[in-house]
Amino acid sequence: MRRIGYVFERFPSFGQTFCYREVAELDRQGIEVTVFSLRKPSGEPRQDWDERIVRKIHYLPAETELVKEVGRAIRRRGFPVEAVSAITGWGRKSDFLRLYQAAYIGWRLREVSVTRVHAHFAGMAARTAYWIKQFFGIQYSVTAHANDIFAPSDFVVSLADVVDAAAAVIAVSDFAASRLRGQFPESAPKIHRVYNGVDLPATDGAHSSADPPLILSVGRLIEKKGFGNLINACALLNSQGQKFRCEIIGDGPLEPTLLAQIDEAQLHNVVELLGPRTQREIAERLRTATMFVLACTTEAGGGMDNLPTVIMEAMAAGLPVISTPIAGLPEMVEPGATGDLVPEGNASALANAIARLLGDPGTAARLGACGRAVAAERFSIESNVRQLLRVLDRQ
Repeated sequence: MRRIGYVFERFPSFGQTFCYREVAELDRQGIEVTVFSLRKPSGEPRQDWDERIVRKIHYLPAETELVKEVGRAIRRRGFPVEAVSAITGWGRKSDFLRLYQAAYIGWRLREVSVTRVHAHFAGMAARTAYWIKQFFGIQYSVTAHANDIFAPSDFVVSLADVVDAAAAVIAVSDFAASRLRGQFPESAPKIHRVYNGVDLPATDGAHSSADPPLILSVGRLIEKKGFGNLINACALLNSQGQKFRCEIIGDGPLEPTLLAQIDEAQLHNVVELLGPRTQREIAERLRTATMFVLACTTEAGGGMDNLPTVIMEAMAAGLPVISTPIAGLPEMVEPGATGDLVPEGNASALANAIARLLGDPGTAARLGACGRAVAAERFSIESNVRQLLRVLDRQ
């Protein structure tokens, strides 16, 4: 397979840099990638995206223009009868735009003779790929990630429909692959685990220059990232007289709540919300940090992180990692080898794990070095994209 179409809800996105890396690595390995983004990212920090990749992106028209354009094409009698019948019969029922998006994309894929499409997340993009197959017979595969399978939304085209119609389903952790196989046993043979990949830094790893020691965390400011628990742990460390700083990079709906929590605990001098940063800036903070902490937790509705790519990035940078033993996290963080895992929601256990590393720089360095070796072996973007291609080529 030397040509493939990709469908994303938004691309490229600051919160989904693993998607950008995958497309860029496919391009580097000589695969001709045609990229469709259902929506254009907005309000995100400027990133250093490669212009060669950005030029490959085809952004779909907004709803009104999209409906008009597909309607004009239908009236010219150029669309497959399956598409015309489904679109006219569906009307304005829930998720109707997926049908129009599928018609728009599928027609263009057929024009350039692309016979395989891949979607990231088993949500909007995957449902669009589902209809592309129904209308044009173009096979699709999907990479499932976290809440799209742990807490899927209720649509007429369900997660079960997406999995059943897909030629291949990629899960980004063994945990997620096992869960999907148990949930959809008839589709088990086509469910595969392929880890997300990261670029390995050219340096040997982190060499912390922070004084006081820097605890770094990165992610959307949402419940499942557990930032509230990290702030509680920092309050405990501060009360014990530990010398440290904690920086949290990211933005999101919980920012006012977390700022109020920092204010109430009088942590202004030790905990800071930095807002979003570019990938280059994040890489720089990883190089100077002492450890990386992401206190992931399970949301009330079952949503949770699966395999946060930022932990791979921290490991690749040579940092010890502290997190929680949910979903695919134990596939990255091994207590005593690459970092530590503590019970979710337990601020005391988190504070104790952080304190152990603050008090033992030698152990922190050893865990970081092991983590870098694991990242090189397990999470290299080059080798993981080759694995993805082998899976897709067999379908």
